[in-house]
Amino acid sequence: MSMVSSAGDDEVMAEINITPFTDVLLVLLIIFMILAALITPPGFQKQLPDKSDNTPVNVVSKAKSIEVLVNDKGRIFIDNKESDVTHIYADMGSVAKARGHLHVSLAADVKAPYGVIIKILDAAKIAGLNDVGFVTS
Repeated sequence: MSMVSSAGDDEVMAEINITPFTDVLLVLLIIFMILAALITPPGFQKQLPDKSDNTPVNVVSKAKSIEVLVNDKGRIFIDNKESDVTHIYADMGSVAKARGHLHVSLAADVKAPYGVIIKILDAAKIAGLNDVGFVTS
């Protein structure tokens, strides 16, 4: 669109029409918003290793490790002694004092609650057991 300032003036107007510029910026903004939503990683969706995977791993002997088992209901067993989420910190501390700072072998069912596994990892860290590994069979 051209605008005429007066009937007899042939001067060029010094005003800039920013409407097309604004339209382009809005389209770019929408494109970047869509791309940002597609690129961002999803939340905490961790899948435990598959049992059928036959890759060789380092095996730690049972005498040199503390075995922690978690079933699908969230029940915890530390060296074949049952524990629960409220007593896991005290139990991990007592096992660390009794047996020393050994390797912790954590075997969890695929359907085990992640909150329980995180609390076990936290209890092991507080007890000074920094060498923790996940066991698959």
